[in-house]
Amino acid sequence: MSDLKQVTIVSGKGGTGKTTAVASFAALAQEKVIADCDVDAANLYLLMHPEDHEQGEFVGAKIAVRDEDKCIRCGECERRCRFGAITIEQVDELACEGCGLCVLTCPAHALSLEPAVVGTWYVGESRYGPMAHARLLPAAESSGKLVTLVRQKAENLAYEHEFDLVLIDGPPGLGCTTTSALADVDLAVIVTEPTLSGMHDMERLVELIGHFGLRAAVIINKADINADNTAELRRQCTAQGLPLLGEIPWDPTVTDALAAQMPLVEHNDGPAASAMRDAWAQAEQLIAGL
Repeated sequence: MSDLKQVTIVSGKGGTGKTTAVASFAALAQEKVIADCDVDAANLYLLMHPEDHEQGEFVGAKIAVRDEDKCIRCGECERRCRFGAITIEQVDELACEGCGLCVLTCPAHALSLEPAVVGTWYVGESRYGPMAHARLLPAAESSGKLVTLVRQKAENLAYEHEFDLVLIDGPPGLGCTTTSALADVDLAVIVTEPTLSGMHDMERLVELIGHFGLRAAVIINKADINADNTAELRRQCTAQGLPLLGEIPWDPTVTDALAAQMPLVEHNDGPAASAMRDAWAQAEQLIAGL
């Protein structure tokens, strides 16, 4: 499907309102696939309630595995490991970086690097549309690869259902997971706040998005908590040619919607929900022109 559009919603840190925006967009958009690529802290499924009909293990980085029958308990691996991940008694899977030094230096050839299951991916159907998501095990590695896998599953769903839009809940920050969630998308929507950290985070995200030559737009959440900072964010958007999709006011009913496990725009008609609907209307127009 040549006209498939992919939109990733990102933020500089967790708790900015990114997932709330994605859930509301998913409730308002037509014929779309939903992808939760915040695999380190996946929670979009709590609002979408998908019924998963397919799942699989995700195999990430390799870790050291000991053949107890060959091990002579010499302690060479323990002396060499700079991460403190291995002793003569056991291998700490969470601490192992898979560098392979212990394998190379074991005189008894009792160690090898083996792939480890680090998460689970899911494909399901929600009342808001098909959904792909995943959950990484605590402290597990290779989350960037898992993001890529979730996106592939979402694209397959879009082709299968002949939908032309994929909404991606991206990870917060600037790490490899965010890069994986942004790669080759048609639009990146930055959710920010009128705080000093929010302003700084937006600058860094704009730089990252610009590095990949992607189109970006902005949503200012809790826009009324600091008028001066909101005005500065507006100025930055104008100066950098970034469409401002909406300004969402602080609204206590947002947490009520989260507690009810519902998208904001379906839970109530408060000021934040109204502003979120307006933001989607602007985003929809922007997507249509891409």
